[in-house]
Amino acid sequence: MAADVGDVDTDFITSYMSYIGDTESPMLYHRWCGMALLAGMLGRDCFFKFGHFNVHANMYLMLIGLPATRKSTAIKIAKKLAMASGYSTIAADKTTKEKWLMDLAAQHDSTTGEAGDILDKNLFGEEEDDASILSKPPIECFIMADEFNDFLGNGNIEFISMLGVLYDYEGIYRNRIKTGKSVNLPNPTINILSGNTPTNFSLAFPPEIIGQGFFSRLILVYGEPTGKRITFPVEPSPAAISEMVTKIAEIKRTCSGEILADSKTRELLDKIYKTYKGIDDVRFDHYTGRRFTHLIKLCIICAVSRGSRNITEKDVLLANTVLTHTEHLMPKALGEFGKSKHSDTINKIMDVLNRATAPMTANEIYKIISTDLDKFSDIGNLMNILTLSDKVMFVKSPAPGGFLPKKTISVEVASSRNSAVVDFSLLTEAERNGV
Repeated sequence: MAADVGDVDTDFITSYMSYIGDTESPMLYHRWCGMALLAGMLGRDCFFKFGHFNVHANMYLMLIGLPATRKSTAIKIAKKLAMASGYSTIAADKTTKEKWLMDLAAQHDSTTGEAGDILDKNLFGEEEDDASILSKPPIECFIMADEFNDFLGNGNIEFISMLGVLYDYEGIYRNRIKTGKSVNLPNPTINILSGNTPTNFSLAFPPEIIGQGFFSRLILVYGEPTGKRITFPVEPSPAAISEMVTKIAEIKRTCSGEILADSKTRELLDKIYKTYKGIDDVRFDHYTGRRFTHLIKLCIICAVSRGSRNITEKDVLLANTVLTHTEHLMPKALGEFGKSKHSDTINKIMDVLNRATAPMTANEIYKIISTDLDKFSDIGNLMNILTLSDKVMFVKSPAPGGFLPKKTISVEVASSRNSAVVDFSLLTEAERNGV
């Protein structure tokens, strides 16, 4: 086993959470943004051997919550730090599948010093041999889209499917775009850190996405508005930014290469894999089959966050705890998506009620979502569904009464089944309380 390169004084993720300071965004958002940032900075530099394949740290994340949940704030903080660290292959805020592929193909222009050479060879007929293509550095791209629908568009199945394929791609990815030109991408490594609301999620993704590969590769991080009001957020000092940039550079310098795990760590991973029961929601059945890959990626992040290339049992425990806690909230992230033909309308009703400052009558709700319904009587049926499913309640006071969202507190505890593989005390109190 290779020698451990040693732990940094404070691991990167802990430092990142401190760097954030007081914030209106849920702290769980910031933890995942910190992990996504580190994954993006690592690119393909490190890997964990997994049978015939290698697992890299890249991940697809989407922060889900109402518009007031400050998803954009959390994502933009990570994006600013990535740019301060010199990361340059961040995707455009809005693009098309074809333009994005061409941008990736042109990525090597700056490294070869031959402007347009890659495009000339790949797009206009002169084909490079495989050895020449693979001799180039891996193609990297970090999609940091706080409004994911702006980047992807609505219902763009082709783009969605391609992103699913690129998640763990090894070798040369070939794609012939609509103009008839081809792009050849050596070892593409894609990271996604994005934001969305339950309503806009249903616009971006048709219900059939649940059965596709992209959905199983996507981790949904749900958060609710914290209720905090910080009038004048404190800007990080140049020294604080410099310290974080230095930490990232040191991790990149010391943690490249194979990530290792000793026999005891592998025994713990084996136990988690064989005892995991899945999320109690049929919409995540496909995710369950890929869950162990997500866990390994998080273990890599936890290890390199300490400045180490050796995954320990503590890294596994922390990674599994964060993932378990996030999975606990995933059904909330989807809302009614994929459940019924009225799922979009029900999501809109819940958005309306969650923003309401007083009980709303059925008439008031109908005025807002009337274009989604065929007739007025439909609103009564939908409110009955929401009431019976314990999502809303009717209050009589003040007259004439109205509907309010029903807030339920779901407390996580380590059951006898998972007590040895999760430890919720490793999360901050703010994360455990959803703030």
